[in-house]
Amino acid sequence: MTSSRPKTSARAFAAFTLVMVALFIGLGVWQLQRRAAKHALIAALTDRVAAAPAQLPPQSEWRTLTPERDEFRRVSFTAAYAKLPDAMVYSAGSAVREDVSGPGTWAFLPARLASGETVVIDAGFVANTMQERSIQDRQVGKLVTGEPVTLTGYLRFPEAAGLLTAAENHDKRLWFTRDHLAMAKALGWGEVAPFYVDLESPVPANGIPKPGPLSPHLRDEHMQYALTWFSLAAALIAAFAVWARGRRAPNR
Repeated sequence: MTSSRPKTSARAFAAFTLVMVALFIGLGVWQLQRRAAKHALIAALTDRVAAAPAQLPPQSEWRTLTPERDEFRRVSFTAAYAKLPDAMVYSAGSAVREDVSGPGTWAFLPARLASGETVVIDAGFVANTMQERSIQDRQVGKLVTGEPVTLTGYLRFPEAAGLLTAAENHDKRLWFTRDHLAMAKALGWGEVAPFYVDLESPVPANGIPKPGPLSPHLRDEHMQYALTWFSLAAALIAAFAVWARGRRAPNR
């Protein structure tokens, strides 16, 4: 009696191959879809940072703003830096500032609108050589004059800490994510806008901290990933074809 085990094994291997090929092709198509979405996002962000600055949305609209629709929108408004502790956010570089490289910190300060609301401002980059807290306090403190100033910048939204992100140091007022809501809570800034503003101008006379224009550069490697998945599917089909031909060879 001929055993059916070889036929069963062959069918199982064929089914496995079919499932894996379908999975790899599906992943490749998914990467192409993500690539199309990424290109649309890049186009939207490019348009936002290039647009003329608009008036800061009123408080009644703040809760309706979302990163998808409003991240990197340019705005201009008048506010006065509040006489409250500032915060630092450590950075190893910047993916949105072409004029920033190397380690340093971003200076975050609360600013009060004439209507009384508080908006947190990322006032700019402080190079690593200026990272000593006492030095930064003196430099950033020069911004806090109590006088209203016209600020132009970009709407940004808080980041979430990752699993490997270092914990903030409240004593040094040092954070490792741009979570201005956590800063406000820890440093007594009171209720603040759900977004913060990445400052473009004005630039302090001594250039510290250093604000500037943003130029978002999003990673676009989805085509490479898609080709990798499609290549794996093709390789698996080729391997199955070689295996199947080898099984038929003795029966010739």
